[in-house]
Amino acid sequence: MKLYAYDHCPFCVRARMIFGLKNLPFELVMLANDDEATPIGLVGKKVVPILIKEDGTAMPESLDIVHYVDEHFGEKILSEQLRPEVEEWVKTVGRYYNHLLIPRFVKMALAEFQTQSAVDYFIKKKTEAIGDFQQNLDETGNYLVRLHQDLESLVQLIKSASALNGKLSLEDIMVFPMLRNLTCVRDIQFPAEVAAYLKTMSKQSGVDLYFDKAI
Repeated sequence: MKLYAYDHCPFCVRARMIFGLKNLPFELVMLANDDEATPIGLVGKKVVPILIKEDGTAMPESLDIVHYVDEHFGEKILSEQLRPEVEEWVKTVGRYYNHLLIPRFVKMALAEFQTQSAVDYFIKKKTEAIGDFQQNLDETGNYLVRLHQDLESLVQLIKSASALNGKLSLEDIMVFPMLRNLTCVRDIQFPAEVAAYLKTMSKQSGVDLYFDKAI
């Protein structure tokens, strides 16, 4: 199977996780951020991730991909459980964390930003969503105040370093991609329990962290 993705995309990380957690081989193809033709040709719109299944058909939507792979290849490993507190945490952090992440992604030499045209495309699109990149970088400290409080609240929800709820579930598919992307922010102080979960889940899923690229 083949998975089209961006390295920075948290939805793509969801899809990559299920392959890693199940130790399934797959071909990972990182698209250039300004490549509209490939995804539109496959599924009719510019989206990632896109899974090319064994029969050659294309499947978009991260959670659909996760469920498909989990249910059709080997024993199912993910519980559907999603605690309301975890769902609320995802919504809370999701309201602001892209202001920390998006301006940093284009500075990290990621595969999807190897050309200037890809960088320019991303900056134009995302400036419409979050405003000026430099202004967002300048406000890092304000966002970190909020984030550090939210990371401390997450500690209470971690039952195990190897799975948020004590066993693999949709909670891990939702939360790990967000935490993984936050490792690109140099000044974040991750509580010990969150750091342990990050490192353990990274190893289990085969998705690298960004600590060595942090800005």
